[in-house]
Amino acid sequence: SFCLTETVMDTRTATAELGWISFPANGWEEVSGYDENLNTIRTYQVCNVFDPSQNNWLLTTYIDRRAAQRIYVEIRFTVRDCASIPSVLGSCKETFNLYYLETERTLSQSIKGVEYWANAPFLKVDTIAADESFSQVDFGGRLMKVNTEVRSFGPLSKGRGFHLAFQDLGACMSLLAVRVFYKKCPSVVQNFAFFPETLTGAESTSLVIARGSCIPNAEEVDVPIKLYCNGDGEWMVPIGSCSCKAGYEPDNGNAVLVLC
Repeated sequence: SFCLTETVMDTRTATAELGWISFPANGWEEVSGYDENLNTIRTYQVCNVFDPSQNNWLLTTYIDRRAAQRIYVEIRFTVRDCASIPSVLGSCKETFNLYYLETERTLSQSIKGVEYWANAPFLKVDTIAADESFSQVDFGGRLMKVNTEVRSFGPLSKGRGFHLAFQDLGACMSLLAVRVFYKKCPSVVQNFAFFPETLTGAESTSLVIARGSCIPNAEEVDVPIKLYCNGDGEWMVPIGSCSCKAGYEPDNGNAVLVLC
């Protein structure tokens, strides 16, 4: 069984400015860049490694969660190796923090005040480090050392959507791409019963019950008919089944019953 993913935001498909909110103004900066395949992408970068006490925030636009209770974030980024930057401060970092904020509607541009960010009500997902940092910047033939990290968070229940926030405390880095998605179990026919597409639960260990209905020309034998959708978007633990009505038989393994 394979899982389905539904993307709710992907910066790689952006054709115009992303327009995320950054605070303070001299922190994160949106620029046009290129990925490894030389496609034009919108990226955010920050590199205030020569100034101490950095606390740079970047807030995405509003993301509708579409009833998903657990969200996955795939981040592609590059980080400069602190040791390779001449006369850099000891406060240079090679990590950044990922947060989220559940909300009913988009946060307005008015949240640029210092006070808001000092008490920002975000929930931390994780501190994210690079598996690979790079030391030489050679835009000619340099093979970019792109890191890809995936994190998930939940349960989401307080609003129809959320914002992601990235916090930089003194790294020299680029966010190349951010993709936000959720998982679901695909619709399936099993034991002559049809089960609809089902969203995964709030935890990676959650099991969500899906009720099945017999396909045409089948009838319930054991009830109730159900399958469990696990946190990875895979079906498991079938319970109950349908069987052919009198005079019908399966059509060559297809999920169809035909007259004998």
